[in-house]
Amino acid sequence: MDVQFLQAAIAEARAAEAEGEVPVGAVIVRDGQIIATGRNRVITDHDPTAHAEIVAMRAAGVAFGNYRLEGCDLYCTLEPCAMCAGAILHARIRRLVYAASDPKAGACGSVLGVMNHPQLNHRVEVVAGLLADECGTMLSQFFRARRGL
Repeated sequence: MDVQFLQAAIAEARAAEAEGEVPVGAVIVRDGQIIATGRNRVITDHDPTAHAEIVAMRAAGVAFGNYRLEGCDLYCTLEPCAMCAGAILHARIRRLVYAASDPKAGACGSVLGVMNHPQLNHRVEVVAGLLADECGTMLSQFFRARRGL
């Protein structure tokens, strides 16, 4: 099931790219069902916080009428940054599955260790690297095209 849900996040990333955004997508799953989706919208919304994970968590919070997303799993195409990792912890996401590592801003171990920091009170099961090549290639191609290489 992880691959299926991550593929849904990839579809969100491709939609973001079609809108001129960095191709990052996310979905939130509860009880085996996608309950919210998100894609990068920072340019579209003129909002530096509109990362795919945040957009998906906002939608899930509205759907549940609660900012706590206990029992929910988050699938995203790129390792969350510090802002997103903090929000994931505050939302009490149960499980995080991400594809590509982010060597410039990743907060799940690549650059920072925000996720599951020993001084924080919530733990998230983290699965990294699933479909990493596909997602990494999508991001690399996007930035190459943007730079005109």
